[in-house]
Formats: sequence, structure tokens, C-alpha cells
Amino acid sequence: MSSFDGARLTRCVLVAGVLLAAVAACGIGKPAPAAQQADVGLLPPAVAKPTSYPLTIDNCGRKVTFDAPPKRVVLLNGTSVAEVESFVALGIQDHILANSQSYEVSDEPSFVDKIKAIPKANLKLNENFEVPREQVLALKPDLVISTWAGGFDDKVGSVTRDQLDAAGIKSFVTPSNCANGDPNARPEDKERYGKQSVESSSELLLSLGEIFDVQQRAADHVNRTRAEIAAVQKEVAGKERKNVLVVYPGMSMMNNNGLPAVFGGGIYDDIVGRAGGVNPFAGKTNTQLAEINAEALAAAPVDVLVIGLFQPGEKPDVLARELFAKFPAWQASKTKTFTSVSDSIYLGPINAIAVRKIADAAR
Repeated sequence: MSSFDGARLTRCVLVAGVLLAAVAACGIGKPAPAAQQADVGLLPPAVAKPTSYPLTIDNCGRKVTFDAPPKRVVLLNGTSVAEVESFVALGIQDHILANSQSYEVSDEPSFVDKIKAIPKANLKLNENFEVPREQVLALKPDLVISTWAGGFDDKVGSVTRDQLDAAGIKSFVTPSNCANGDPNARPEDKERYGKQSVESSSELLLSLGEIFDVQQRAADHVNRTRAEIAAVQKEVAGKERKNVLVVYPGMSMMNNNGLPAVFGGGIYDDIVGRAGGVNPFAGKTNTQLAEINAEALAAAPVDVLVIGLFQPGEKPDVLARELFAKFPAWQASKTKTFTSVSDSIYLGPINAIAVRKIADAAR
């Protein structure tokens, strides 16, 4: 799927509103191509150099010029934590004036408290779970960041990029999501969105590193992540690929049949592939994933169950036991093979954790 699936986001946003937390990144519905699941260790190392200002970048086809590192950043919601976690990973969270992204559990233990410590500036999301334009403009930021192009759509009550330009405020969309919410996106942005992978997370980090003149930190993080994932890929190379199902029981409202939300496509399939597995629902669109019923789940080949954690207090062993009892024909149910992830399988700076956890469970 190359364009934004509004129904899928609506489900994601509904879950966020009901559970008082944000769903960090909804699936994009296409499997990552095999070429993107190649050994990341073969990629050239990320190289850092000091940023020279004024810096002009191309972001979703718009030229954005920075005269210095932004100091008053507003992070829009977009049911994501990719951006706020990337700021934390780069140690530049002190540049955030107001953050509307949050998640109550994390595969990186320090992230929850660090994100809670970032100012929120009393931001209140509207009925579309986005920050209203009036609140953004009143804060007088020097940069506003959205995880998806639709976050700057006035149809959801948000400030537009043109309105920000008129106010002298810069704007930025996470590069791999330039086509998410923009039916008029450039072909290259549609292709990038359709091929989202762990390298999309690296692209975000490197882009922020350049804008905020912390390119060495970004390059070090990317190279360390690539090395960690490459080590896992080396371990699983040549071994039988297991069927790995990724579900989030706490997001059952995303499934029209009340079952756990099934995640597939893009970065999810890429992470499973790098861990030596295959997603049994790879290639399904977001609409198809939302329509998966009990019969389809029961018939799916599942060697490894990945339980996604969404809320504090969720117990993966309890959730796994319930699913094993409901779907006893799974091989995973017979062997009791499962693992859990929370935010590391989403777009963001800690994908290596998910790759490692899934690979270890599939041994």
C-alpha cells in the first residue's frame, strides 16, 4: 500500500484514545522486499561530519532551510514514538519545547521515564488525536515535526506546512512517511513508504543528526544497530526459517473481529525476516489485517508467537497462555514458544532489540 489507509489509522487512534496511550506506528501493509532483508553489515558505514549552516534539506519535496539547530521543537502525535525516542537516543531531548508522543512500556527500560520528563506544555489533542493548530502556533516553536504527512492536514484540525511557513516556523515529516497521508506524494516518496524497513529508522536518526548537528551520535547509533542486527543475521543464516506471528492483544480494537491486532508489512516483516523468520500474514494490506478472523488465525502456521505489549501491567506469559489455549493447532502452542516486544518492532531507534528477541525465541 503506497497511500495512507485512513481506516487503519482511525483504529489506531481509537485504541490510543480509549487506552490513554499512543499506538506507536501502524503497519503499512506490504512486506519488505527480500533485497531489504540483506545483511545490513554489507551497507557502507554511516559517516558523520559537522553540519554547516545554513542547511537546506529536501523533505517530502519541500526545501527546508535551517540557520542553526532548532531549539523550540514541537512533536506532533501521529500515534508514534519514533520521533521522541530518536531525540532521546541522540541526547537532544532538551531541544523539545512540547511533546505529545508517549508510550507506557518500552523495550529500552530508560525510555519511559526519559520521555515522561520531556515537557508537554499542556498540549491537548483534539478529537482526531492530533495537536490543534492554535496550540501549535501559540507556542511559537522554531520547528514542528510530524511522523506522517497527514499530521499537517487541516482536515484533522492540524496546522499545515504552509501556515507554519507563513509564521516563520520550520516543519519536518519523518522521511519514510512522506506518502503517509498525502495522496499527491512524489513517486519516490510512495516507493520509500511502501518499502519501509529498519533502514527507515536509520534514515530518521541520520536526518535528525544532520539538522541538530549531532551527526556523530547518529552515525554511531546507526552503525552500532547495523552491527547488532548483522550479528543476528549471521547466526540465523542457512537455518530453517520459522513462521513468526506478531500480535498485540491490547490493541484488539484494531481488529474488526475483536481478536488481537495482527501486525504485518513493511518494517514488521523486515524485522521478522532479519531475525530468520517469516510472517505468515506478510503481504496483507492493513484492511485485510483488520479483517483477520479466528478461523484464519487458527489455520496460520505459527512456530513462534510474538506478544506485543501496549499497556503497563500486561503479562506476556499470561497473554501467550491464553492464545495458546485458543489456538492449540499452532506449533508454537505445542512447544510454548513465544517472546514479547513493545516498541522495538516499530519505526524507531531500537529495532535491534526486536531482531535479537525474535531470533532467540526461534532457535
